[in-house]
Amino acid sequence: MKNFKFKMVTVGLIITMVSTLAIGCGKDSAKEESKTGTTEISGTITSLGSTALQPLVEQSASNFTSKYANAKINVQGGGSGAGINQVASGSVDIGNSDVEASDKLEDKNLAKDLVDHKVCAIGFAMVTSNDVKIDSLTKEQIQKIFAGEITNWKEVGGDDKKINIINRGKSSGTRATFVKTVMEGKSEKESLGTIQDSSGSVRTAIKQTEGAISYLALSYITEDVKKDLKVLKLEGIEANKENIVSNKYTFWSYEHMYTKGAPKGVSKAFLEYMVSDENKSLVEKLGYIPVSDMNK
Repeated sequence: MKNFKFKMVTVGLIITMVSTLAIGCGKDSAKEESKTGTTEISGTITSLGSTALQPLVEQSASNFTSKYANAKINVQGGGSGAGINQVASGSVDIGNSDVEASDKLEDKNLAKDLVDHKVCAIGFAMVTSNDVKIDSLTKEQIQKIFAGEITNWKEVGGDDKKINIINRGKSSGTRATFVKTVMEGKSEKESLGTIQDSSGSVRTAIKQTEGAISYLALSYITEDVKKDLKVLKLEGIEANKENIVSNKYTFWSYEHMYTKGAPKGVSKAFLEYMVSDENKSLVEKLGYIPVSDMNK
């Protein structure tokens, strides 16, 4: 009888332990589901601004919304100036920019409301039409070309051919980076050449204009694009990730995604996704440099 009672007590203890473990496992699963938030991310946001950053934002948004079916992200260009000022006014959820907000913000009093999220770095390169027979320019030569002091390619070692400048609009963050890092703060002569509003239109104009010179983000200079233009070295240094990370090549900038106040909901989740290990391979594939690589 004693043996029977002992067996019953033992069985009871085992059942209690198994039940406790089962309940515990159930709670852990619930916590994990809550942690990932797979059922909580929903809503619609708009991300607008830099056309240099636009290809990465578009493809990242596509992958993100495939993962979170209840989230929708509208991605638009318009330039860094538009991105910064529209997020500051509350017109959009995220403003994308090649430069810091203080460089483009029309109402400087709004700067204190903006939160900067650096999502990657990006390099730029001087480009010419394919008929130009030089491979490298110095900063001084470029400054004189965009100031109108050098007007013929033969003055920098090329053929006797007129230089046709293709510049970006004043709201362009790419232009702001060009002025800061290549022109070293010196102003271009506004009446020279033509103005294009996006990286895509610069590519088209370069292809169609003899003796043309401009600048483009490396993310736009794919193998296909290289068929239509020539990529120049700057001070004899090639525009690539290795030279940017080592700071040998200076024509580059961080890409910023600004929010008005701390991000919430879809905006917060998407900004975290932009710099996640999961998105890193896409960042590199499209020609950008992960922020984590710049901090090494």
